[in-house]
Amino acid sequence: MKTIRLTMAQALTRYLARQMTEVEGKKVPLFAGVWAIFGHGNVAAIGEALYQVRDELPTYRAHNEQAMAHAAIALAKASFRRRMMAVTSSIGPGATNMVTAAAVAHVNRLPLLLLPGDVFANRRPDPVLQQIEDFGDGTVSANDCFRPVSRYFDRITRPEQVINALQRAMAVLTDPAECGPVTLALCQDVQAEAFDYPEAFFAERIWTLRRTRPSEDELDAAIAALRQANKPLIIAGGDVLYSGASATLTMDSTGESGGRPLRGRPLAPSAVKLPLIGPLLPLVLPCASVL
Repeated sequence: MKTIRLTMAQALTRYLARQMTEVEGKKVPLFAGVWAIFGHGNVAAIGEALYQVRDELPTYRAHNEQAMAHAAIALAKASFRRRMMAVTSSIGPGATNMVTAAAVAHVNRLPLLLLPGDVFANRRPDPVLQQIEDFGDGTVSANDCFRPVSRYFDRITRPEQVINALQRAMAVLTDPAECGPVTLALCQDVQAEAFDYPEAFFAERIWTLRRTRPSEDELDAAIAALRQANKPLIIAGGDVLYSGASATLTMDSTGESGGRPLRGRPLAPSAVKLPLIGPLLPLVLPCASVL
């Protein structure tokens, strides 16, 4: 097996740069770039590694961690989850500023790769600047805030761990059902540690949209319910967009009425002429109760 010696940070950025997808028949990078605010915990190793792949994986400097994470979420949503971005920050408040954005991505099942710096795995500098000190648990850091709002969370304490961690991360980020934020907390000393990585790990991979077919029984039951209803209503939301089905959604074949909740606002108006009815919650808008 051929190997290549890289730091953990170099392996991570090289791997991300090799992930591709197809959009309208064209091969494009899966990761449109990396938002970054550099500080203690991510500037020396991650910063250097990002510079090496700047032509394939551009880095965008930001001035607010929460804002850059929200920008990454916006790209993922505008791309209908076919593309995404990563964000990296220093340890401490720089990392916790992204927790709100992680929660937004978690609730809306949008892909977001969070790469916050973390404590030193060797514990020699302890505590580090802005580190959370828990006198009852030596393994706690500021990044544990991401655990409840991450679909997958991992703390990289050895350079070889990033091999399995990245593969698990990609499985979550590209899954239509489990999609959401992934947090890889990168111990700052481990970022600069070298390891002999398999060359095959960096082979280019094209990720395609996986569409899970509905159960025939459930589909038949839905069709039967619509045919028997006096005033059938079809609610078309964001999942219609993500599955690529907006062009096939029509109202003239069976005569059903339809409505778009706020999440379904970008449905193509030329193909789908549905009224925007807002949040379908009785406590939010009276029209929801009427419907």
